Amino acid sequence: MKKTNILYWIFTILLAALMGIGAIPSIMSSPASVALVCTHLGFPTYLLPFIGVAKLLGVIAILIPGFPRIKEWAYAGLTFDLAGAMYSTISVGDPASKWSTFFIGFFLIACSYIFYHKKIKQATLSNAR
Repeated sequence: MKKTNILYWIFTILLAALMGIGAIPSIMSSPASVALVCTHLGFPTYLLPFIGVAKLLGVIAILIPGFPRIKEWAYAGLTFDLAGAMYSTISVGDPASKWSTFFIGFFLIACSYIFYHKKIKQATLSNAR
């Protein structure tokens, strides 16, 4: 149980850091974010703060204990965000070297999600005894 809990928090904190660091410039509509998302990828400027806030809310949802249904939606939302960003990057013709961050993100989401469910299952089994 302890090993599962430690691995869950390691992957979850790394995921929260990755997604949180990406959310802050989007919320603030920093020039670098506008250049990447709006100019390079072609999305409208008003979408940037919305995506940033949604990402930040997802990070908060996976960090707060409890609320299993909201956590499931947060994991799904963060996965959709990453998948959409990766698709957009591929669509504009960016080289494969730019995709590494996405694979790291998918790996962190998968590991955090898997260990979250292992943690819940172990807690349920220990409470049943």
